[in-house]
Amino acid sequence: QVQLVESGGGLVQAGGSLRLSCAASGRTFSTYAMAWFRQAPGKEREFVAAVSWTGMTGSNTYYQDSVTGRFTISRDNAKNTVYLQMNSLKPEDTAVYYCAARQWSTAPAMSVPDRNEYWGQGTQVTVSS
Repeated sequence: QVQLVESGGGLVQAGGSLRLSCAASGRTFSTYAMAWFRQAPGKEREFVAAVSWTGMTGSNTYYQDSVTGRFTISRDNAKNTVYLQMNSLKPEDTAVYYCAARQWSTAPAMSVPDRNEYWGQGTQVTVSS
């Protein structure tokens, strides 16, 4: 069982930045691919970014088109934590952000939410115009 706890959300003006963190329990964090999703009021949960499990050659990342160039996902296996650095934020980025985990997955495969094994409780991000 893996427990995920998100933090770092808040209120920011358009054009600003936030860094979200997702801390995971367990001793096999490096074997889990991690992803960020978001859900705005009245909308379905949507994929944001993912990082694969850490293999011999490292990890790969994958992004939704609308955040490419603005958001960066990274992981620190020593801290059992995945991050989402969000720059140039827009009002349409306002949502509850969730992290998800699935063992041995590739980054693109994480974009399908129904296949992810574990989810956090979410953290609210609000971008004012």
